Amino acid sequence: MKKYIVFLLIAQLAWAQEPTKRIEFEAPESYPEGVAFDKAAALFYVSSARLGTVGKVTRDGKYSELYTDKMLKSTYGLKVHPDGKRLFVCAGDANYSKFSTPDTKKKMARLVIIDLKTGKKLNDIDLAGLVPGEHFPNDLTFDKEGNVYITDSFADAIYKVDKAGKATLFSTSTLLKTAGVGPNGLVFHPEGFLLVANNGTGALIKLPILNPNTGSKVKIDQFFPGADGLLLNDNATLTVVQNGGVNKIFKIKSSDNWTTAQVAESTSMEDRFAFPSTAAISGDETWIMNANFSEFAEGNNVPSKKFSLQKAIFIPVKK
Repeated sequence: MKKYIVFLLIAQLAWAQEPTKRIEFEAPESYPEGVAFDKAAALFYVSSARLGTVGKVTRDGKYSELYTDKMLKSTYGLKVHPDGKRLFVCAGDANYSKFSTPDTKKKMARLVIIDLKTGKKLNDIDLAGLVPGEHFPNDLTFDKEGNVYITDSFADAIYKVDKAGKATLFSTSTLLKTAGVGPNGLVFHPEGFLLVANNGTGALIKLPILNPNTGSKVKIDQFFPGADGLLLNDNATLTVVQNGGVNKIFKIKSSDNWTTAQVAESTSMEDRFAFPSTAAISGDETWIMNANFSEFAEGNNVPSKKFSLQKAIFIPVKK
């Protein structure tokens, strides 16, 4: 009887520590960083920090390439345009590309627009000339007018590309500055401002669209060093993906239009996310891209073949 009880307790403990559901897919060497969900096609798009491709992943884990361009080195954040017809992709050569060259390393910064029906490139916009120095186009978001905003994590800047494809420098606010990787994930808030994660400082930044070089830090009860992708669930709720050894996902809430905020929910350490980078909403589910970038730091000489999207299950945070 005692042996049975011990066995039952061990089995319960093992079950309790099982990570959440994953969609595993085989995409050798790709190391996807960005993820976006296409409601119409009912599938995910994923980028590739190592190969510079853009892929498709079905909910049952079938991977195929949507777009390949030998000129691209790495692709990062990507989003489906609100019209549902185009995919906008951040392309650069920041760190992990297999095809990096001295001419592109930390110099390339492009916004690539892909037709989702044909898989062909519609536009390729050079952003590198907007600010001198090193570049890392990392993530993007759209406002309600159809403009797109792109973070450059090495230039500590945000760019704006209008509906006609004209690119301009949007913000170099001092709040974006840090050593290493700076502004990363960002979202547009319908009240007329951007919320931006500063990866290096761990701060959440509020930048008004009409005066983007000002702004303020959202007053919150903790910092998020290694903050990566963001999702705006509703006007008062934000999902933050944090890697950098923390490897957890948080839901943050604000009752005063993001002057202040509080951590309301988070995932569990037992979920064992593998360097989570970005998030996408599918129905009422939140799916997280496991980028596996820690393998580069660990000196892994055999690139992974398999990667995964992992479902986030949130637990209320005890106050």
